[in-house]
Amino acid sequence: MMKFRNTWAEINLDAIGYNIQQLKKLLPEDRKVMGVVKANGYGHGSVQVAQTALDAGVDFLMVALLEEAVKLREHGIRAPILVIGRVHPSYAKVAAELNITLTVFQSDWLKALHNENFTEQLSVHVEFETGMNRTGICSKEELETVMEEVNKLESVRITGAYTHFATADEVSSAHFQSQRTRYEEMLEHLTSIYPHPLMTHIGNSAAGIQYPQHMHQYTRFGVSIYGLYPSHDIRQLENVALKQAFSLYSELIQVKKIKAGDFVGYGATYVAKEDEWIGTVPIGYGDGWRRSLQGFYVLIEGKKMPIVGRICMDVMMVKLDKPYEVGQKVTLIGEDNGAVIDMDDVANYLETINYEIPCMLTSRVPRLYK
Repeated sequence: MMKFRNTWAEINLDAIGYNIQQLKKLLPEDRKVMGVVKANGYGHGSVQVAQTALDAGVDFLMVALLEEAVKLREHGIRAPILVIGRVHPSYAKVAAELNITLTVFQSDWLKALHNENFTEQLSVHVEFETGMNRTGICSKEELETVMEEVNKLESVRITGAYTHFATADEVSSAHFQSQRTRYEEMLEHLTSIYPHPLMTHIGNSAAGIQYPQHMHQYTRFGVSIYGLYPSHDIRQLENVALKQAFSLYSELIQVKKIKAGDFVGYGATYVAKEDEWIGTVPIGYGDGWRRSLQGFYVLIEGKKMPIVGRICMDVMMVKLDKPYEVGQKVTLIGEDNGAVIDMDDVANYLETINYEIPCMLTSRVPRLYK
């Protein structure tokens, strides 16, 4: 995409490849990585990240929506792809035609395929509910009901099984151990009534980093391949060093001197206490740079400049320490003359998780790859 605006994100694909290699080193030699590229690769760009992951030795990809999987196919990605979200039964044919694996956790979903005389070859993974209470098969009895419907569909094959941990980002969580035990019980029951080869995957980034020796054939590394730790506790384990791949930059488009008592921004919420230099930066909540970041800061020449006044849809204002030229580079996330603003700094200010930060930045912010 051609960059016309003077606000942009830079995605370091080499860092993503590096992170994957470091995460692979944690796992036993016979274990593999499933690359999670949902939500447009956590805002980094699903196609570019997927290709980088495949080049780094990943051989299976995971997304949340069928649309996300179709996009990868349309861009030439031929590796196996799993969709973990529920896809309406009427679209199962699309998945089958594109060799996309779907998730099943409801017998009624399979009944709908049977009623439509579904005959295309479709691969599915079953999800077990083990303590997250989001989606999944909850009991052995429910699993047996699902299997009754699977057996009516000669073209539908179960090729995998998985679960998702609710507290793997906490160190030594008893709930994690409980979920893992529950999964093993459900998997054993599945293999007893469906004696076919299955790939299994239980770990997300947090589990894969904390319990690599307990992972099954695949570990679903998501946020960690982008250089983000799932939690402060996981980062404190210090068993893997990751490089953040996402930086965010802009430029000053106007610099003005205001007088003591002058207001800045909507609602006149900021009042200059003395004569001050104010710079306008072309990024706002329309780009996903949230209004609640008022009071946070950016970097200019390695120095912190506070965001003053309410953030507008398309621009925001910062208090400068001196006059700068129009076009001066502004760092919102990334390194600048030895100083750094990382995803965790922004997330901590917003009282959220680092996952949300790259995802919240909209397509109005062009991604440039290096």
